[in-house]
Amino acid sequence: MSEEIPRLELLYFLERVQLQQLDQTRHWIHQEEQRLAEHAARHPPPPPPDWIVEQGIGVGRRIVAVHQGWCTMSGKRTSAIPQEEARRLLDEDSGLACQQCRPDTDLGVL
Repeated sequence: MSEEIPRLELLYFLERVQLQQLDQTRHWIHQEEQRLAEHAARHPPPPPPDWIVEQGIGVGRRIVAVHQGWCTMSGKRTSAIPQEEARRLLDEDSGLACQQCRPDTDLGVL
């Protein structure tokens, strides 16, 4: 029975050490979150482009949709285009207009 007391004391000691390490880790996390927030405040992301084109996969990467820059329905394969290019693409194929952000309405292409 006397062997169990030192073991229990060691376990309590280990617990205290681990709690101190957890507190230190939480402090580091808090500092990093503050650093990132300060960096984000000093360097806001650029505004989205007015018009973007979404391209498909594969050879030639065919254009699959025209979106307004803020549209959340656009995929990852996008690039900014000028307003004239967006209007031209929608004039050629009205099916390219995103049904969510409706660039054809804003561009006057119906």
